[in-house]
Amino acid sequence: MFFSRLHAFLFALFSIASVAHAASPCAEFAVKLPNLSRALCEAAKLQSTGVRSVAGKMLWSRDIRPSQANLRVLVVGGIHGDELSSAALPFHWIKLAAQGSGGAQAIHWRFVPVLNPDGLLSQPPSRVNGHGVDLNRNFPTPNWTREAKNYWEKRTGKDPRRWPGPTPLSEPETRFLHDQIQRFKPDLIVSIHAPYGVLDFDGPSVPPTKLGRLYLDQVGIFPGSLGNYGGVHKGVPVVTIELPNSTRTPLDREISEMWHDLLRWAGKRVGVAQDLPAMPRSRETLLR
Repeated sequence: MFFSRLHAFLFALFSIASVAHAASPCAEFAVKLPNLSRALCEAAKLQSTGVRSVAGKMLWSRDIRPSQANLRVLVVGGIHGDELSSAALPFHWIKLAAQGSGGAQAIHWRFVPVLNPDGLLSQPPSRVNGHGVDLNRNFPTPNWTREAKNYWEKRTGKDPRRWPGPTPLSEPETRFLHDQIQRFKPDLIVSIHAPYGVLDFDGPSVPPTKLGRLYLDQVGIFPGSLGNYGGVHKGVPVVTIELPNSTRTPLDREISEMWHDLLRWAGKRVGVAQDLPAMPRSRETLLR
């Protein structure tokens, strides 16, 4: 009887500790991510998605849905865990969206700041997830089985940092984002990366020419990439932001400038995106 009660007590303590840990990721994120204070992280009011990574880490999101919103925008950071700035930037934009800054009140926002917590929180941070999969090669683009394997073997020399995985959507993180695209039905996807310092675009509509100091330089598409899947295959415009540095965010005023440039372009272009043909793209240029 004593051991049964002790077991129950220890299990209860473990459960309480697990819930407390899951209540907020900010203790870990604020330490790990550049230009992210604990206060800014907590102010983002991230909500548990109920979906966990390979290593059991919770995936978090935040919806901001003004009553007058007529567009849906999905913002994703931290797809590659070693691109720390890409996960920090969404927290600053969550603050601006919550304030309704620059006309943000016309948009229903869904932010996923850290898609790859396993890679981000590992020591040292890792591009790939807990299974060693490059999440930005794991989306179900046409002919994935043939093209993703050939690309990995012949173009990257079997680089382990760019392994596409055994099958498309083999990873809980990519299955989660795929489900978000299916359910949320975004009019625009913003995918944040680093460190090439350019602005990329896939899909219909006329692309933005710049966001802040980042200028359009379409780097190409890859088998299994989010830009290929969303922009080319699904016809949802995908703006890929390549921050200049993976360990430092732009200055706060530059973050705000990028935000306002994005809003101006989205207001003019995204609403008519589905009426325009997809832009032709080369297969690849950089090993994004």
